[in-house]
Amino acid sequence: MTPDQSATSSTGNAAANIREHMDVLGSCGNKVGIVDHVEGDTIRLTKRESPDGQHHRIPISWVDRVDEHVHLNLNHKQAQEQWQPA
Repeated sequence: MTPDQSATSSTGNAAANIREHMDVLGSCGNKVGIVDHVEGDTIRLTKRESPDGQHHRIPISWVDRVDEHVHLNLNHKQAQEQWQPA
């Protein structure tokens, strides 16, 4: 595994490794959404896979680690209950 492919666990470093179109997964392994882009200290999710067809924002502080996916420290239900409209 190259350094670019290794998991990043620090929230600050994780934000730098988040890329557009990455899957965002809850701690349960279920998909929360897809990264549209990072805006400051939040991740804007695409509306394409949103249950209500809208963009949502989640805070970077919810990120547990980043590898080929963005892994959150909340399960998908908690994330969907707490995300903010974009």
